[in-house]
Amino acid sequence: MPNDQEEIIPVYLFVGFLESGKTRFIQETLEDKRFNTGERTLLLVCEEGIEEFDFSKFPKKGCVELRVIEDKEDFNEANLMRLMDETKAERVVIEYNGMWLINDLYSNMPDDWGVYQTMMFADASTFMQYNANMRSLVVDKLNSCELVVFNRFEKSMDPNEFHKIVRGVSRRSDICYEYTDGQVAYDDIEDPLPFDVEADHIIIKDEDFALWYRDIMDDPEKYDGKKITFKALAARNNKFPENSFAVGRHIMTCCVEDIQYCWCVAQYEKPIDLKPKHWMMVTAVISVQRHKLYRGPGPVLYIKEIADAAPPEKEVATFY
Repeated sequence: MPNDQEEIIPVYLFVGFLESGKTRFIQETLEDKRFNTGERTLLLVCEEGIEEFDFSKFPKKGCVELRVIEDKEDFNEANLMRLMDETKAERVVIEYNGMWLINDLYSNMPDDWGVYQTMMFADASTFMQYNANMRSLVVDKLNSCELVVFNRFEKSMDPNEFHKIVRGVSRRSDICYEYTDGQVAYDDIEDPLPFDVEADHIIIKDEDFALWYRDIMDDPEKYDGKKITFKALAARNNKFPENSFAVGRHIMTCCVEDIQYCWCVAQYEKPIDLKPKHWMMVTAVISVQRHKLYRGPGPVLYIKEIADAAPPEKEVATFY
């Protein structure tokens, strides 16, 4: 991690598959005088499509340096640091390869780089095909983006179908539809949660655990002080402080390969024998606070009751 005194290099990340409209949007962004005010910018292109950048249209000349990385092995910390030294850049704009995983980017970035914004672009005419055939790659991109732009959208297309796919992965991403006639519409479809967040005591059904877990991790503050009951598996290891353990479930986002145990920190003052793969009904009061098992503030569950429980009908939770 970078030193607290070290200046963070802002990274603007544009993701999506080939011919999804990334290049056009980046071009328009760098043409915008509000964004391009003269900062030295490393424009890092990780796949080359049909469109090319027109540097003559940028309001500030000579401040954008284009570099291309086509080989995934060249996207490494040493090479990225070399490009920064070479260009003397103050910020980075990345047109990322749609076939590369986002985690590979994070694990290879220099320590003083910080992703400020991630936007995903998709050609609406081919998105459903990508989602059917390359679901894990689609989920990978949707997981991290603040905005999804569906371009080449036709009036005959149903926004609800696209909305469901995005919301199956992320509830926080904004969604934009760019129609072929030039109109732009922002998604305003409401997604009521299947449980009452306003209740003093929130009961989470087995089939709703994945939705609840994603929601509390996206927006923990709205659960602060709430009483919660749900079915879970508990776990702990030697890194956990005394009286602390994990409660959660295995969640599958898109396929068997991405199943992982998703958990919250729990505190319980009574002695407890945590048996492996043993289902329990947990009732706790949520406190949003800093904890050594989180990187920042997160939901800490202060256990009030624990009881043995039968396994849920589907032991792996999903968003569908």
